[in-house]
Amino acid sequence: MTVPCYNPAMEQKIAEIIRQTTAARNAEETEGIERWRTPLVSFASADDPLMTELKNWVDPKHLLPGDMLKGAQSVICYYLPFNPEIPKSNRGERLASREWVDTYVETNKLIDVINEKLKNYLAAEGYACETTPATHNFDPKVLISYWSHRHLAYIAGLGTFGLNNMLITDEGTAGRFGSCVTNLKLTPGKRPDGENCLYKAKGTCGVCAKKCVNGALTTDGFDRFKCYDMCLENDAANNIGTLADVCGKCIAGMPCSNRNPMK
Repeated sequence: MTVPCYNPAMEQKIAEIIRQTTAARNAEETEGIERWRTPLVSFASADDPLMTELKNWVDPKHLLPGDMLKGAQSVICYYLPFNPEIPKSNRGERLASREWVDTYVETNKLIDVINEKLKNYLAAEGYACETTPATHNFDPKVLISYWSHRHLAYIAGLGTFGLNNMLITDEGTAGRFGSCVTNLKLTPGKRPDGENCLYKAKGTCGVCAKKCVNGALTTDGFDRFKCYDMCLENDAANNIGTLADVCGKCIAGMPCSNRNPMK
């Protein structure tokens, strides 16, 4: 059995796989615009004390890394930031833009490809890796995911949560997160010291709540059922042959769409 250990070269290779796979997919785009900017990559220890807090933050049924993979040591977390033109296209109208819908679908596919490449690389090095889909891994009755990529990315130090419940990274909120579990020990990322959200840090902004088109998000709270109703309205309007339950109005045209507004 391979002994888990910190290995900077393997950490660099993992980040390289994520970034090169994204760049290769960008090169295949035929619509004249690259969908993604350079991904952010970080790691979380499977033994981080905050892992058990997932059962309080998200749901008591939320899985721990060890539930996903016996002997888990680390969680690989990454963020795929969208080209600023994508959220820009999604401003204004009630329904999500077609560019936003298509990018959502394509990003889910990209995450699956990235995870498969990571799994193959780690297997070749003698390590195990367990993956989970980028989305639609939630309980449809309560609309709660039992493996929250965003919360794991927070533990890995990729950002802090904004008023809109999105994780604000140094490359903003307009993008998607992926993650996978491995029995390779990786260096944990450092979490930010303060808030990245202007509303939480200074009591200013709050634009995301004003832009919510279905009344799901306010400065007083969030109604996940109203939010998902809007996502399903967009899916019905687009009818593209695959589930596109998206909206994204609360992360389009925001100070935090493409950057960390506190920097």
